[in-house]
Amino acid sequence: MAAPPGLGEFERIARFFAPLAAPGALGLTDDVALIDGPDGQQYVLTTDAIVEGLDYFPDDPVSQVAQKLLRVNLSDLAAKGATPFGYLLVTALPADRGDAWLAEFTKGLAADQKEFGMALLGGDSSSTPGPTTLTVMALGLVKKGKALLRSGAKAGDLIFVSGTLGDSALGLALLKGELNNLDVSARDFFVDRYRLPQPRLMLGQKLVGIAHAALDVSDGLVADLGHLCDASKLGATIDYPRLPLSPAANNVINANPILNQAVIGGGDDYEIVFTAPPDAVQAVAEASREAGVKVTEIGRMAAGKGVRVLDAQGAAMSVEIAGYRHF
Repeated sequence: MAAPPGLGEFERIARFFAPLAAPGALGLTDDVALIDGPDGQQYVLTTDAIVEGLDYFPDDPVSQVAQKLLRVNLSDLAAKGATPFGYLLVTALPADRGDAWLAEFTKGLAADQKEFGMALLGGDSSSTPGPTTLTVMALGLVKKGKALLRSGAKAGDLIFVSGTLGDSALGLALLKGELNNLDVSARDFFVDRYRLPQPRLMLGQKLVGIAHAALDVSDGLVADLGHLCDASKLGATIDYPRLPLSPAANNVINANPILNQAVIGGGDDYEIVFTAPPDAVQAVAEASREAGVKVTEIGRMAAGKGVRVLDAQGAAMSVEIAGYRHF
């Protein structure tokens, strides 16, 4: 039965799939499921797919496609404070994808398995007339009851984000021919941020017991923070001037201010946005230092609904790109 016209991605999930969910699936309101594991731990399960022509370009380096596939899943584990354990892989490939493609693809997987301390557990393979569709289900471990969920934020919590925002969205714009006149170093930086996300695993692990709620920024800051607001039944206010920018993004946006929408709503950052109480500022700073990842305070949670973005004068900004939606 087809979904009613206009029913969006998350409405589809709530209407059709949430009634099927097991208790550990958290009502399908988070990026993960939790299943009790050994020695007082829980398995953290997450899955993501990437599709050729939608999530990556056909001419992207094949080894980096494999790495992106793993890393978008690892980013979900990072935002829960989990340690990677292993993964399942499903490939749906056109018939003309031969041994040379697979050799490059598995080369990328092997490199990231070594970097992130995980291994392949199994999976499935199929053929398709196209496009190539690649899926990973990743498993991690976290101490029972300590996973950083979307639903744990409290009124008065400060909002923090790791790394810098907007770089990947600018990389996508560049690869689509929408961003020109950049020097080689800026071009390489933006493209690298788009093709090779950096899952903040150590930071997520350090935030366990400090943060109240967290998720990774995959669909865009406003959209993903909005999911956290919905799950926690709160609102959020963030200050645009405080959003962390790389020097390259700062230069581009200063030259073309409308590109600030890439920072507010552009996807594929794969940074962690999280909330913590005001008295945890020092602990957050220590976690940031130990993980070697910059963390920036950008706003506050409060009673209400949705996300407001304020400019330097404290006025509400227009959010033209609210975040990526599949439907």
